[in-house]
Amino acid sequence: MDIISIILIAVGLSMDSFAVAIANGLTIRELNAKRILIICFFLSAFQAIMPLIGWFAGMGVEKYVNEIDHWIAFALLSFIGIKMIYEGVKKKNLSKDSELLILTLFGQSFATSIDAFAVGISFALLNLSIMTPVLIIGFVTFCFSLMGLFIGKHYGKTLGKSIDIFGGLVLIGIGIKILIEHLYFQ
Repeated sequence: MDIISIILIAVGLSMDSFAVAIANGLTIRELNAKRILIICFFLSAFQAIMPLIGWFAGMGVEKYVNEIDHWIAFALLSFIGIKMIYEGVKKKNLSKDSELLILTLFGQSFATSIDAFAVGISFALLNLSIMTPVLIIGFVTFCFSLMGLFIGKHYGKTLGKSIDIFGGLVLIGIGIKILIEHLYFQ
């Protein structure tokens, strides 16, 4: 597989992480350099590790993963989105920062990287080397996550009170998009 194809795959895989990063940028008011790096690291590491795991899993697993991956992603993103909406509705003090717990970040990262697992399996089936795609996928996802955080941070200041609700709706929307794509377009 040529490098352009791998880059295009990486861009496609990173789109869900990009959208999640925008939602995080919208909801985290004190988005400092440390938080930015942690979020980008989690999202890109999962996007890079999942194809590697899929590659090692190899043949035989693809059929089972493809049957449920969209439901797992939908459930995780919807749960996190509903939690954000609930917190946005019950929030009384707007100056309080919306925390991004490691467990939440873990769930977001896992949910957005399930497709990358299937991509890794397809790389194994095509008998491709995995290290170059893993590095490219991780780098591209890091860059898109960084852009998403800055976009979310910029627009988060203008949205005011409805930031958490909007961020939650975005995550639920991503989950619905993943579900519809897998149920009707594959």
